[in-house]
Amino acid sequence: MTAREQVEILDGGAALALTGAAGRLRFHAVWLRDNAWDAATRAPGNGQRLITLGEIPADCRITHAALSGGALMLQFAHETAPIAYDLAWLNENAYDRPAGHSPGWTAPWIETWDAGLMAAVPTGDFRALQSDPAALRAWLFAMRRYGFGKITHGPVRDGALFDVAALFGYVRETNYGRHFEVRTEVNPTNLAYTGLGLQAHTDNPYRDPVPTLQILYCLESSAAGGENMVVDGFRAAERLRAENPRGFDLLARYCARFEYAGSDGICLRSRRPMIELAPDGEMIGIRFNNRSAAAITDVPYADMADYYAAYRRLGELIDDPAGEVSFRLDPGESFVVDNTRVLHARKAYSGTGTRWFQGCYADKDGLLSTLAAMEQMKGAAE
Repeated sequence: MTAREQVEILDGGAALALTGAAGRLRFHAVWLRDNAWDAATRAPGNGQRLITLGEIPADCRITHAALSGGALMLQFAHETAPIAYDLAWLNENAYDRPAGHSPGWTAPWIETWDAGLMAAVPTGDFRALQSDPAALRAWLFAMRRYGFGKITHGPVRDGALFDVAALFGYVRETNYGRHFEVRTEVNPTNLAYTGLGLQAHTDNPYRDPVPTLQILYCLESSAAGGENMVVDGFRAAERLRAENPRGFDLLARYCARFEYAGSDGICLRSRRPMIELAPDGEMIGIRFNNRSAAAITDVPYADMADYYAAYRRLGELIDDPAGEVSFRLDPGESFVVDNTRVLHARKAYSGTGTRWFQGCYADKDGLLSTLAAMEQMKGAAE
């Protein structure tokens, strides 16, 4: 505790003010009691709450507050035992801060990018990722930062993509199966199975929720062309917002519709905005897939022309070579893409030679959980 730190009970105990290096931060009594970390409130080990909000009085009041040895000691009117709060935790979780965000802001651990990232594609060696926690942590960190990552020196065998998923999580099974084959086919059920080039897109926007990660693994690649491309959808949305704020708002405010019914017994539909914002304006998702777009019917007549102009412009920004990062996958190489942010594409390839890829879906929460646990372990070791 420093000489500057002080605590003041406010509003008859309904709140308090904590003054320190972070400035003056206010906390409500009910929030403090709900977020206590004493043994009666949180389970040892997993930290889950042992009480419900209904067990805390609606008029929760603080009767005494004192600072002692880096902790804030509070006494609540409805309880007899004081509760200690770590000052560093309170500063980290303080909510008494100016909003200061305009719609479309991104989390501080996200870095949007353009074609300049071509010289520094985030890449991990599969052998190191399996054996070296530091290498895996660095690759997962890059995945969270950029939304995609490449992996080299993997085994060249059927099903090797499951080993990639096992680095951080689990496979998400869909109507395509636990995994899907990407080869040229006659009368394919999906354009991904042809040699045609594909516009940058997010996968499966017709699902709710969408698969949040896609893994694509190369087993054979002797056909000419077929380079993989990725585009940062968040950067494209930022560019749209900068030049056309109204267009950005329209794509974020109104839902688009997506549909897939290419197989017997399958009719998948969703209704979500192309640019998805959290209630506080944080940009949390992009859905863009012209092949799977259904008729847009949720936009009022008065806004439809401007909506389509913004939709067209977003597509132009996504197609802009200045935003593309491309790379070729050789046998044993793969890449993982955040399907809620980064669009992926493929250049056309010839009918000669062979091209065999396998793909599957996974969930981002597994990747982020693995990274968070590794970062906590690293912090505890330090």
